[in-house]
Order: sequence, then C-alpha cells, then structure tokens
Amino acid sequence: MLRCLLVDDEPLALRLLASFVARVPFLTLAGTCRSALEALDALRREPVDVIFLDIQMPDLTGVEFVRSVRPEALVIFTTAYEAFAIEGFALNALDYLLKPIAFDRFLQAVQRAQNRLAPPTETAPPAAPAPADDYLFIKADYHSQRVGLREIRYLEGLKDYVKVFTAAPRPLLTLNSLKAFEERLPATDFVRVHRSYIVALGHIDSIRKNRIYLGDVVIPVGEAYLESFNRAIETRNMH
Repeated sequence: MLRCLLVDDEPLALRLLASFVARVPFLTLAGTCRSALEALDALRREPVDVIFLDIQMPDLTGVEFVRSVRPEALVIFTTAYEAFAIEGFALNALDYLLKPIAFDRFLQAVQRAQNRLAPPTETAPPAAPAPADDYLFIKADYHSQRVGLREIRYLEGLKDYVKVFTAAPRPLLTLNSLKAFEERLPATDFVRVHRSYIVALGHIDSIRKNRIYLGDVVIPVGEAYLESFNRAIETRNMH
C-alpha cells in the first residue's frame, strides 16, 4: 500500500486527486495540503511514499519545495502549464501530470510509482531483444519510452532538448541533442534538413520549393543541408 500526500492550493484539484486515490486499491490517502509549507509540516509528522505536488503555489512553489527539502518520497508534479516540464527533468521527479488530469494518466503514474517502490524479485531470463535498428529508448516525462523508428515523423531541436514527433497528440520532450539523434538514426530513413530538424523520409507527403510537407506541418530545408537532402530524395525518385 502506497501512502500519498496531495499538495495543491486549489480545492477542486485536491478533491479530484483524492477521488482518484480512492479508486486505486494499492493507494491510501495520507493527507492533503493547501501549500508547500503545510506539506513540509506534514512530512515532519509522518513519511509518505508519493507526493502529488502542484508547481504554482503561493509562498513556496512546488519546484522550490523539492529543491530545498529534497523529500525522500517519489514526487509527481501536477500543473496546468506544460512549460514547467523542463524544470522537472533536473529534479528527478517520477512523473509530470498536466491538468486537467485524466484518470488513466493518473493510473499510469501511480503504477510507475508502485513498480519503483516494489521490492526486488527474481526475474526470468530476458527475452531475445528485437533488432537494435527497430526502436530507440527515449528518456522523456521522467521515464524511458520505447519508440519504434517507423513511428517517428520528425524531430525538432530546442537548444539542450529535442522534441520527437510521432502520431501521438503530444511530442516526447527529451534532454538530448539533435546531433546525438542524427548519429543513432539510420541515414537511409532519416535526414537532417535544417539545424533544427531531422525528418523521416517515409513520412514526407510532398516537397515544394525547399519546403517539406508532413500533413499540416511545414519544415524548411536549410541551405547547408540542401545537397544532402536532395541526394537522399534522389535515391527514391521515379524518372
């Protein structure tokens, strides 16, 4: 049984999370707090296993709380602002739930907590791995996500981070470089077309005037990458 502490300055958010906790057999509600300072006092009285922690709160934000207190419990951030996800990477939070939180996403997070805190058990010999070129494990949202190479449509570099776009509604945001992906992805299927973009050739719908179209997405071809992109396309052209 995992003991959970809920920390949020919004009463509706606390009630929703409490109702979710009540629906999961291996969770028990240890308490609710309206501020990070209340949470600090609660943790001094009794330890918990998992803290659901809102980020934007008065007096002390969730991020400041984790940086200063370094709680032993697993932290799952909850917030209405996706931009805070990057800060969570540096704090080793277990997960990051974006409001409004759906129960299935909540359940996914607490199952991850349960797996993390479960005592080690003897495991069967691992199955033979699939061919290495079929997929990558990409660290995003505080866990390593298995992504098949055929699922990847394109990648966008953002300074120290990379967005990996698949058919999923939201891209994976990972702390990495576009150059590292360029070195790992097979050159027969992926091509660097811009300092900020790598594109999967199999997902390109059309090419017009140095612009690549993938559905509604338009990606420019940088001048420095034009020659190598044209060579990649030439091998697939019908004459």
